[in-house]
Amino acid sequence: MDRPPLQTIAVVGLGTMGTGISDILARAGREVIGIDTSESAARRALRSLENSTARSVATGRMSEDERRGVLSRFRTFRDLHAAAEAELVIEVVPEEYDTKCRVFAELDTLVKPQTILATGTNALSVTRLAADTDRPERVLGLHFFNPAPAMKLVEVVSSVLTAPQAVAAVTRLAEELGKSPISVGDRPGFVADGLLFGYLNQAAAMYESKYATREDIDAAMRLGCGLPMGPLALLDLIGVDTARTVLDALHAESGDRLHAPAPVLRQLSDAGLTGRKAGRGFYTYDSPGGAELVPDAQSPAEDAAATAGRPVARVGVAGSGTMASGIAEVFARAGFATVLAARSEEKAEAAKAAIASSCERAVRKGRMSAAERDATLGRVSPAGSWESLAEADLVVEAVAEDLDVKRALFARLDGVCKEGAVLATTTSSLPVVACARATGRPRDVVGMHFFNPAPAMKLVEVVRTVLTGDEAHATVREVCARLGKHPVDCQDRAGFIVNALLFPYLNNAVKMVQDHYASLDEIDAAMKLGGGYPMGPFELLDVVGLDVSLAIEQVLHREFRDPGLQPAPLLEHLVAAGCLGRKTGRGFREYARP
Repeated sequence: MDRPPLQTIAVVGLGTMGTGISDILARAGREVIGIDTSESAARRALRSLENSTARSVATGRMSEDERRGVLSRFRTFRDLHAAAEAELVIEVVPEEYDTKCRVFAELDTLVKPQTILATGTNALSVTRLAADTDRPERVLGLHFFNPAPAMKLVEVVSSVLTAPQAVAAVTRLAEELGKSPISVGDRPGFVADGLLFGYLNQAAAMYESKYATREDIDAAMRLGCGLPMGPLALLDLIGVDTARTVLDALHAESGDRLHAPAPVLRQLSDAGLTGRKAGRGFYTYDSPGGAELVPDAQSPAEDAAATAGRPVARVGVAGSGTMASGIAEVFARAGFATVLAARSEEKAEAAKAAIASSCERAVRKGRMSAAERDATLGRVSPAGSWESLAEADLVVEAVAEDLDVKRALFARLDGVCKEGAVLATTTSSLPVVACARATGRPRDVVGMHFFNPAPAMKLVEVVRTVLTGDEAHATVREVCARLGKHPVDCQDRAGFIVNALLFPYLNNAVKMVQDHYASLDEIDAAMKLGGGYPMGPFELLDVVGLDVSLAIEQVLHREFRDPGLQPAPLLEHLVAAGCLGRKTGRGFREYARP
C-alpha cells in the first residue's frame, strides 16, 4: 500500500487547538511530532490524547490495539529541531505576529525544501508570514475550528505567493481527516471569523451600553436564531484577548467601525479577565479553564419587591396573517380565551382555519392530542371588527409592518379597549413608542415581539419604551411565563436584540460575495460547519425574504447612522429586480416556483 502524502506532520504549539489537531492527525494514521517549549503543555497534550482515546475504547469506537497505535504515533518535543523530517508543519502558537514570525524564520532553516509550512492564524496576514521565509510558495493558512476533533470546517488560506500544489496537498489531507475544507484568500478573519467576529463585537458593545443584560443577549440569540451559544458566552470560550486581536486585524483591513473592538474587550483583557481560561470574562466560572457558571454580582436575582402584573384571562389578537394566527394559537393552547379579530369575518375565519391546520399537523406528529386540539380551537373566537376586543385584558397587534397602519390601529384600540388593558405590538423593527403615542394610555403600551413560527419559537422580546409603566411591563412578562416562552427585556430601538445583531451579519455576508471573496456555498458552509449555525446566511436571507431583510437593514442604518450598516448594493439590486427569495422563486439562489 502506498504511503499517504504528508505522513509526518509537526504541530508547533500544544495548547487547546494544537492538542486537538494532534489528536485528529494521530487517529488518521499520521506520525505526529508535537512541539512546545513548555513541558507541562506537552504533558497535558499527551494526557488529553490518552483520555480521549480511552473514551473511544469505552464507547466501542476504537479497539485497545488501535488506541495503542494512536498513542505510539504521537511524540512530544521541546525544540523546533524535532520538525526537521516533517512534510508539513502546522503552527498554532499564540496569535502574535512577532512570535509566529520567529517560529517561521527558524523552521525555514530546519525543514526540508519541499516541506509545507502552515499557520493556524485566523487574524494575521498569511502573506506577511510567507514573505519573511525563503519558501513563500509553500506557506499557507490551515485554519481549524475549536474544538478541532468535532468541528468539520477547515479553511485553506492561500496568499498571492502560494503554489497550487501546496493548496491541493493540504486540501486532500483535510478531506482524509474527515473535514470539509474550503479554499479562501488571505484577508483577516477569512470567511467564518470575518463574519462571526463583527457580530460578537456588536454583542459586546450592546452589553457595554447596558441595552440588555448578558443573559438576555445570549438567550435572545440562542432561542431567536437557534445558535449553539450566545455571543458573550462564545467570547468567553474563544478568549476575550483573542477576540480583541482578531478585531484589531479586521479593523486595520476594513476600516469599518463595526470591527473596531468594543472598549469592554480591552478593559476585560487588560484586567486579565479573558474568559473561561482565566475563570472570568463576561461571566464567572468555577475555575480557570472551567465551563460551569457560578453566580456573581451581575447574576439576575429574584426581586421580591418587583411590581406585580395585571390579571389576564381574555386575550385579543389583532390581525389575520401568519404571525397573528400563530400568536393566537399560542395563547389558546396555553388556556387563554382568545379573540382573533380581523378587518372582516372572512379574514378572521381564514385565520382560525390556519390555526386548525396547524393543530391538526401537531396531532399527526404526536405533539398534541385530539382533545387538546379541540379545546384549543374552542378557545379561539374569530371576529370581523376591532370592537370585539373591548373586553380583552391584553391585546396583541400583529398587522402589517407599516407604521401608519399600526398607529391607526392603536388609535382605534385606544377607543375600543377597556381601561387597564395592556396593548402590545409585535413589530420587529418599528418604534414601539410611536404606537404608544397614538393612544391616550402610553403607559399601557409595550412591545411583545414573537418569532416565526410563533408556536415553535420560545423567544419573546419584551420592549419597554420610555413611557411604558411597570405594571404593563410586568403583565407581559408574567403572560410569557404562562405561555411557556422565554422573555428577554430590551429597550425601544431599531432591531431590538436579535435583528440588531443578526442583520448586520447577513449584510456583511452579502458584501463578501459582492467583493468576490467567496461563493454563496462556501460562506453558507463556513457558517454552518465552522460556527454551528442552523442555516447559512444566504439560506436564511432567501427564507426571510430579501425585501424584508433590506427593510430591516435600512431601519438599522437610519437609526444608528453607521456607514457599516448601509445595505449592500447587491441586496438592493436583487430586491429592485424582484428577486425576493423563496417566495418569488429566486433570491440569491433559484427555487421551484411557489
